Amino acid sequence: MRSLGKRGINTVLGVDGTSTSEATSRYCGETVPLEFTREDFTAYKEALLELAARPDVRTILPVWEETVFALSRYYQEFADHVDLAVPDFERLRNVHDRVRLVEAAERAGVPVPETKLLTDVEEWDRKLLVKSRYNLLASEYVDSYPPNRTGTADLVEHLREGEKPDVDRLVAEMDHVPIVQEFVPWTDEYMVGAICEHGEPLATIQLHQVREDSYTGGGGVYRRSIYDPELDDVVCDLLAELDWHGLACVEYMEDAETGEFKLTEINPRIWQSIGPTVRAGIDFPYYYWLLAVGRPDLIDPDYETGVGSHLLKGEVAHLKSIRNDDSPYVERPNLYAAMGDVALSCLREPRFDMLRFDDPGPFVHGVQSGLRRRIESRRAE
Repeated sequence: MRSLGKRGINTVLGVDGTSTSEATSRYCGETVPLEFTREDFTAYKEALLELAARPDVRTILPVWEETVFALSRYYQEFADHVDLAVPDFERLRNVHDRVRLVEAAERAGVPVPETKLLTDVEEWDRKLLVKSRYNLLASEYVDSYPPNRTGTADLVEHLREGEKPDVDRLVAEMDHVPIVQEFVPWTDEYMVGAICEHGEPLATIQLHQVREDSYTGGGGVYRRSIYDPELDDVVCDLLAELDWHGLACVEYMEDAETGEFKLTEINPRIWQSIGPTVRAGIDFPYYYWLLAVGRPDLIDPDYETGVGSHLLKGEVAHLKSIRNDDSPYVERPNLYAAMGDVALSCLREPRFDMLRFDDPGPFVHGVQSGLRRRIESRRAE
């Protein structure tokens, strides 16, 4: 909303509920009810389609996984009303399905961790982790999943060497057969944001994820813009192999033993680290608008390196993870040293994703909501 609103493009925010931080932004032109329930995906799709049919709505930005799923799965229904920049459904499936994604990466010559279905693993004497095959669950992906429903499965479980997991438990918890990957000891993790036109990247940006929402790995909460030509090569090769169209957030880790950039996953939508990319000069929400309305020639691929930004609630989550999370392979940091690192980096680089002095509403609302939930939780105890 900030990106588009600053350029005079009216924004319409679909809200599920009565209270949302984004609605307090000075750049929020309008809010409309957009109820979402995973028990009835068709109702959400129809509500989104009704919004798209408004004569003053030009495009829809895919912020949530279910949104890009709806726009791609029912592309023609939406394209009758709005301009879109999303992949066709088969290409979206190649990203949502981590088995297919690994196969595409191997065809492109891009390094990936060794990956197998949980039910195909026979030897457990290595460092392994279990993760979902699909982050988004739907009957189009998982035959046994109920029609007209969606779900999420984002569990990651680090296995101890020689430990055979409870396969039935993991399949039941994730509602599908997950994958097993080799654990890759990493030195650093990176995120590459991209917007593509049928396999050709129009603009990309690389972020070094200095800190994540868990010390064992996760979404970046303190990131700094960089440029590495080798990382650029593996990203562009993969996006070309996927013939990708629209937005992509590609996550990599640098193998501590080989120095290779190994693929972690791709998010086909607006991502958590969108704030730092805009600060560094790559305005992906606006670039999506330009691609959707047929003006990709106006997209500027240049950006500034060395620009860092913090997601403050993510920094808090990182510190909480040191107390609560556990991994047999990742050494737990010292909590007090980590607190010092967070404080020092915020002082050195006082740039924040949500906290903006020219638009304080979302941050203030978020803090108030967090405090309110904490008070209610304590009262319930």
